[in-house]
Amino acid sequence: MISAITIILTLQLLPITTAEQSVAQTTAQAPQQAQAAEPPKKVDSPVEPITPPPPVDTVTAKPKPIVVGAENKPAKNEITPEMTRSVERGLAYLASLQNDDGSFGRGRYGRNVGIASLAALAFMADGNLPGRGRYGEQVTRALEFVLANKSESGLLAAESTTGPMYGHGFATLFLGEIYGMNPNDSRVRDALVRAIDLILNSQNDEGGWRYNPVPYDADVSVTICQVMAMRSARNAGIKIPKDTIDRAVRYVRDCQNADGGFRYMRQPGSSAWPRAAAGVASLFYAGVYEDDSIERGLEYLSSNSMIANTGGPQMQAHYFYGQYYATQAMYLAGGDRWEQWWSRVRDELIAMQSDDGSWIDHQAGESYATAMALIVLQMPNRYLPIFQR
Repeated sequence: MISAITIILTLQLLPITTAEQSVAQTTAQAPQQAQAAEPPKKVDSPVEPITPPPPVDTVTAKPKPIVVGAENKPAKNEITPEMTRSVERGLAYLASLQNDDGSFGRGRYGRNVGIASLAALAFMADGNLPGRGRYGEQVTRALEFVLANKSESGLLAAESTTGPMYGHGFATLFLGEIYGMNPNDSRVRDALVRAIDLILNSQNDEGGWRYNPVPYDADVSVTICQVMAMRSARNAGIKIPKDTIDRAVRYVRDCQNADGGFRYMRQPGSSAWPRAAAGVASLFYAGVYEDDSIERGLEYLSSNSMIANTGGPQMQAHYFYGQYYATQAMYLAGGDRWEQWWSRVRDELIAMQSDDGSWIDHQAGESYATAMALIVLQMPNRYLPIFQR
């Protein structure tokens, strides 16, 4: 799995709203014909007196609380001065990594639409948009790079990319966020619609997606990329078939193990916290907010990936991938889960930052790692539409 993950991101539906149900009306009909008068029958008194039910204890019998995500209920001290300084240094360093064609990074992971899109999303999480903001120019150039690498089929990928559906998912998410904030760019809409059509046509019989845009196979990590892309597009007004989402939800649930974690594919396999994070996030972005699968997944994350035990990218495979999705899952869960998770991941990421402002991932590169860390750290800004229910 995850050798391919690192290519693009080593990461969410479309809440398809349900129709409101009406309350059934009961009717009573009067007798049609009068009956002959009969003397009333004698009814024996019950042996035991009928006692009314005990009154409800309004103090202890409380209604089930409504789950509210962190988008409308911030945790205490979410944004600290240390975090602000860390983000400022990180954004400045990320901007220095942009190439002349708008892409980010060099070498094996240079000219990748997925990494360029993640970098652009990191700038957008700071409030920058094409033509607006301190890093608006960087977003504009990244957008031009993505649009320059769209094909007639709708695929968003550079020519040299292998396993392109990871990058396609992130690039489609980026276009959805751009279009949702500026629906007047016809180029973005055309590329977004074509990209979504390719996703819809690539879903396999199980309900998921895999590395290539063909409906033959599926895994959880690629599936979440497409689910988030479709969620963003739907938020921006692009129609997504309900059946596509329902099938994706069934696939993700089929990949959950008894311990609450998620395996790579439907076939038997072990759980891992990065996959568990992706699985829970995909259910949230599919519009499932209260479900046993989510509760078990969140419990697994809390028990198996305590921030202090992850060890960072040097000790934990797919560290930034896992934190990207796990933090989103806890953010959408809200409440105590978010408050406890956030302070730890925030402080850990700040401590891991290099002196030059970057974050390092020796497999996927500093552009990828820095973009991922910045997206996570700026979640409390609440600028990106994708982080709203």
